Amino acid sequence: MPRWRKLGRVFDPAAVGGRPWLRSFAQAPCALVCDDVVRMYFSCRPDPDADGRYVSYSAYVDLDRSDLFKIRGVADEPILPLGGTGTFDEFGTYPVSVIRTGSEVRAYYAGWTRCVSVPFNTAIGCAVSRDGGRRFERLGPGPILPYSPDEPFVMSGPKVRRFGDAWYLFYIAGRSWKMVDGRPEPVYRIRMATSPDGLSWTKANRDLIPPRIEADEAQASPDVFEAGGRYHMHFCYRYSAGFRSHERGYRIGYAWSTDLLHWTRDDARCGIDVSDEGWDAQMISYPHVFAVDGQVYLAYLGNEVGRGGFGLAALDGPFD
Repeated sequence: MPRWRKLGRVFDPAAVGGRPWLRSFAQAPCALVCDDVVRMYFSCRPDPDADGRYVSYSAYVDLDRSDLFKIRGVADEPILPLGGTGTFDEFGTYPVSVIRTGSEVRAYYAGWTRCVSVPFNTAIGCAVSRDGGRRFERLGPGPILPYSPDEPFVMSGPKVRRFGDAWYLFYIAGRSWKMVDGRPEPVYRIRMATSPDGLSWTKANRDLIPPRIEADEAQASPDVFEAGGRYHMHFCYRYSAGFRSHERGYRIGYAWSTDLLHWTRDDARCGIDVSDEGWDAQMISYPHVFAVDGQVYLAYLGNEVGRGGFGLAALDGPFD
């Protein structure tokens, strides 16, 4: 089973100045390993507008490859501007997952727009960078993975991987809106799509991970890593109500598979939990597993779903 040794918080958005679009949150960390840095992408927010409404941007922080706690630089501007009027990503990009393909870097992201009867809706878009992952251009104004009759809303949380010759996109899809204290809250499940080229996708059309803590459990951030002859998925989950608290907030779960379609959930083997105190004592969420120079790391969010940034844990021993 994986055993994660917490290393501490790496990046706190409150420590960054001079960027009014980056005032709080560093959500959904995702690594792009470069020659001398590890470029960690994340999603952030400026201050709310006069009506208390937010938008979200995605950016990156460069960490020294030989010392991931040494910050070499922070993006001067978001990797994408907000979408145009009426588009699926008019009000933000969150979260984002990146992958190299040839000389380009692709970003798969959830774009969100405001709604009336519920707070938001999301779909999954794609953008391409030709400068090493600093700036991206959308493939077009619409999503590559929109909602559908079987997945009617909240298409989000994309995590892209390549195994063999195939591309895999693990994501979440909404299944209901649940009224909690007069406020609609989404319930969503983990799903998967495959592709020969990362552009045209075929959905598996099934939930991959069964709920454990309640029937309306919400799941997010499915990240899959191959090791020891198996596929290992770390994800996060929460209760449908009261999840902004310690007792019912996000925790990290774990499942394994031999074929990427059928998964055995075993959260007791996830190897990481909240701390007794500090920046990640309330909740932990949005795991991302990556390897650098022979060491495997897990990046994750702490309290308030990453309002105060993200941290790292190191894998002690092999996956088994």
